[in-house]
Amino acid sequence: MLVAVRALPLPDPGTPPLTGPIRLLWWQALRQKWILLTAIALGIVVFVCQAVQPYLLGRAIDEGLADGFGSALWGWAALLLAVGALLITASAIGHRFDVQCWMRGAFGMSQLVGRTVSESGDAITEELPTGEVVSAVANDSLRLAEIYAIAAQFIGSLSAYLVVAAIMLNQSVELGLIVVLGLPAVALVLSFLIKPLQQRQSAQREAAGRLTTLGADTVSGLRILRGIGGEQVFTDRYRVKSQEVRQAGVRVAGVQSLLDSLQVLLPGIFVAFVVYIGAMKAIAGEITPGELVAFYGYSAFLGWPLQIATQTLQVATRAHVAAKKLITVLRVEPAAGATPGTAPLPPAGAPLVDETSGLRLEPGRVVALVCEDPDASAAVATRLGRFDDAAELATPVRLGGTLLADLDHAELRGRVVVAEATPQLFSGTLSDELDVHGTATREDLLAAITVADAHDVLSSVPDGLDGVLPEKGRSLSGGQRQRVALARAILTSPEILVLVEPTSAVDAHTEARIAVRLAEARAGRTTLIVTASPLVLGEVDEVAFLDDGVVATRGTHRELLDRPLDAPGGESAARYRAVVGRNLDADAAPETSDTHPGVTEGAR
Repeated sequence: MLVAVRALPLPDPGTPPLTGPIRLLWWQALRQKWILLTAIALGIVVFVCQAVQPYLLGRAIDEGLADGFGSALWGWAALLLAVGALLITASAIGHRFDVQCWMRGAFGMSQLVGRTVSESGDAITEELPTGEVVSAVANDSLRLAEIYAIAAQFIGSLSAYLVVAAIMLNQSVELGLIVVLGLPAVALVLSFLIKPLQQRQSAQREAAGRLTTLGADTVSGLRILRGIGGEQVFTDRYRVKSQEVRQAGVRVAGVQSLLDSLQVLLPGIFVAFVVYIGAMKAIAGEITPGELVAFYGYSAFLGWPLQIATQTLQVATRAHVAAKKLITVLRVEPAAGATPGTAPLPPAGAPLVDETSGLRLEPGRVVALVCEDPDASAAVATRLGRFDDAAELATPVRLGGTLLADLDHAELRGRVVVAEATPQLFSGTLSDELDVHGTATREDLLAAITVADAHDVLSSVPDGLDGVLPEKGRSLSGGQRQRVALARAILTSPEILVLVEPTSAVDAHTEARIAVRLAEARAGRTTLIVTASPLVLGEVDEVAFLDDGVVATRGTHRELLDRPLDAPGGESAARYRAVVGRNLDADAAPETSDTHPGVTEGAR
């Protein structure tokens, strides 16, 4: 009976226990129990078929010697043929299930790591180096899954060992005891090499993780290294670390090669000894020629279960090491959303209020937040998206009177979207990069590109929307990346959209077009734009000026520019004019644009 395999990736990879490696391995086994049990059943059939073949062959030889080509010989030969056919069928199907066991374990764990990374935010980069996370998917998930792939062979070989022991003890107690007790003794000798192998494999895994981290850091910072002439220093450092990994691998290989050679030598000596004893008994007439052939077949066959048992120990050792590493990654707590929400989501149109600064976003208004310190205004905007629950306790934000920390994290993400100042792009087609939810039409994509004034991106990417962006969008200029990120944020079409410095890397003409189109596109929907650009400030419904961490005054851009010093909020308006004035001076300076050759990106 074939077991239907749920398509990968799984809709829900589950919630694993993180108390220890054994508990994690057992949990994953239960997650795929029907596939695993089917594989084990087929493995038992395969090995038992092989275990009875020497017995059937011996009986056929004895019947042929006694009666020639009679019906008894043909009967045993037919039975041997039927067992062979069953062996071939079960082996073919069983291999398929072995592979499925491996795939479910490997990709299930990879999904768990991916989910942890996506939910943890900055928390995972603060706790773990990048190389550890990469190795968890590229190495540890695969190593852990090997235990499920070999489980059917191990249990099947154990079943075959018991069948062979019963047959041999029935035919010759002396030879049966030699075989039954001799092979475990050989296995015991080999097991002494497992612990040093495990220690060296753990050391190699640690060194490989450090090397991966160093490589990732070097590649991501290559441009900076070239600027300061540090390429050779980091190249030499990588060379030293790679040699450490190589040396650790050589130490692993030394123990592994000794283990492999003993797996061949010790069973070979054992088979020779059994054949000698059996031959002496056959000469003495204590066993038949057919039984001698059967005993030789058993002793040779049992070397395979012995190798599988040793291999299983090695696989289990690697899986244990991998499970420990995976638990380290999976234990990273998300900065936000680690606990389920306890309050119902407020109805649409609820105001979003930052209690610390006094910023209040009324529904349907496009508001700009201005501060002399751009980092301070960016910090206020960022906490509106609830990226850190710990920080939320110190600087609470409420949606419709309910703390963001009490709301369901996923539902809140659908209502409030924060696009930070540094755009993060990923590899893939331009359309996929823009449409994160996969629901936008081609017309929607083009409309968002128009708002972000990013038509030049379409012409710079071969095949336009269907063209492929490389990792981090490195084929685009800084301004192009910023505008792609802006179009992506607009396409999410949230109830509340927060944009942090969305036009800081474009020229004044482009910024003016974006300001008008953005205000039109978000008209009637709550929007906050962190900026000090007069071109953008002149298009929004209201400006909030942040001074010393609190909103000191509010009004339209024109009202704040014209407010007298002796009027209420006049002093704050004066400071606002000073901040905006610096940007007016910048706009009056020669233009800088990422679209013009020879101009430094982000000069404004």
